[in-house]
Amino acid sequence: MRIALFTDTFYPQVNGVALTLQRLVRHLESKGIEYQLYAPDASEVYLPSNHINRSTSFPFMFYPECRIALPNIYKIRKRLEAFQPDLIHVATPFNIGLCGLFYGRRHHIPLVASYHTHFDRYLEHYHLQLAAPLFWRYIRWFHHHCIRTFAPSQETLSLLKQQGISGLRIWNRGVDCSLFHPDRFTSSIRERYQIKERYLFLYVGRLAPEKDIDVLTDIMRKLPSSMADQVHWLIVGEGPMLNELKAAELPRVTFSGYMKGVTLAEAYASSDLFIFPSSSETFGNVVLESLASGLPVVGARSGGVQEIIDHERNGLLCPAKDTDAFIDSIVKLIEQPKLRQSMGAEGRRYALTQSWDTIFNSLLDNYQMASLESQNRRALNIDTA
Repeated sequence: MRIALFTDTFYPQVNGVALTLQRLVRHLESKGIEYQLYAPDASEVYLPSNHINRSTSFPFMFYPECRIALPNIYKIRKRLEAFQPDLIHVATPFNIGLCGLFYGRRHHIPLVASYHTHFDRYLEHYHLQLAAPLFWRYIRWFHHHCIRTFAPSQETLSLLKQQGISGLRIWNRGVDCSLFHPDRFTSSIRERYQIKERYLFLYVGRLAPEKDIDVLTDIMRKLPSSMADQVHWLIVGEGPMLNELKAAELPRVTFSGYMKGVTLAEAYASSDLFIFPSSSETFGNVVLESLASGLPVVGARSGGVQEIIDHERNGLLCPAKDTDAFIDSIVKLIEQPKLRQSMGAEGRRYALTQSWDTIFNSLLDNYQMASLESQNRRALNIDTA
């Protein structure tokens, strides 16, 4: 089976979609499956690949971490004609994703899509909520042409079903439990950032309004003074709010920028709690990484996060945007170290069941079933467009 992947975000960009697709292509390579991937270029240096086709792009004016691609349609078409894909997977509904959609429709190639981001919820944070109906109209049109749409969580699947999108299947996420491991604990994290406080609280993610960073800063400011003096916050990530956060008067905090690989794994394993207030997640990869590291999570009872955190077993769930509930949960876990320890062990046990290989093999099975269904529809002259 020859697979063409179309995405408007890919390595070296750092986000859940880009990292998941990077793992997917590695899995395809390990299985000897032929693929071509179409993605934007980036400012960072990356290794060239015969399988990865880059399009010119530029940073989005209001959100520099996101890039707007200017795909060369002629060049993409020529490469696809030479490759002759059996199936096209469009991972994003923007410029490059549209190229894949149009090519698949024109040449009657089975199309599948994946839905990764609640952009309608993002609109609220940028005072553009009136555009939400237009967004959903476009999403319905886009996914109508695909025989399968993959959602990363049951919550996301239910939302898409309510919006009238069909052919839905779950494609959840895994974690590398050999990388993210409690044994990665090290004192070097504290030494590197000169952290003297007793407790280290961690946040990993994009620093942007849609991640409910305002809730995070409220928690930091409103922790009981008896505890706050013993807590240091390590904020891992970048985004449009970074400079604003650095300029704010926040207590005992270190902004590390992006981390990856062993350094990131060490940060998880060397912390005492992972605090993740984002209520807009379709899944929450960082939550699963934290659990694999034996680090309990205090997260929002919203989106895909609530399907990863088993309340009072591997972490605590709080009502979305409820600062007081987050603080109460943090205090509870700090005052009960044995509970924190048992939750860390339970989180590790759960993470060990979330194998990337199993998840990607299931996706490949879905590719095969979608291809067969598309062939049957064409044989019966059923118009999928």
